Amino acid sequence: MTGMWSRLRDERGASAVEFAFVVPLLLLLVLGIAEFGRAFQVQGTISAAAREGVRTMALQDDRAAARAAVRNAAGTLDPAITDLQIAIPQTCAGRPVGSSVELTITYEMPFLTDFFGTGLELTGRGVMRCNG
Repeated sequence: MTGMWSRLRDERGASAVEFAFVVPLLLLLVLGIAEFGRAFQVQGTISAAAREGVRTMALQDDRAAARAAVRNAAGTLDPAITDLQIAIPQTCAGRPVGSSVELTITYEMPFLTDFFGTGLELTGRGVMRCNG
């Protein structure tokens, strides 16, 4: 009888060691999935904000209004988008009919954990014909 109990104890010990090896990998996998999901959501928000900003720029030809539209559309981001992260190279004024205006947002998304680095640079870009 003692041989059987000894064997069960050894198997439980081996299971504990295997569990100790597997848990960090599973934890890393779960954190990676969470970081990827968050980056995907932030990228969608930035793209939508770029579309809103370039639409405002194309219709109103006002850089300040376009930047305000971007900040408004991306109000859920933390940290918030600043004016320095919004690039509007040209306006519609004085350009030929049918020309387009462009708006680019460059956003540094910090990671929730430091397992994968400090952050990721995401870009959202919108292009629209002037005057809609």
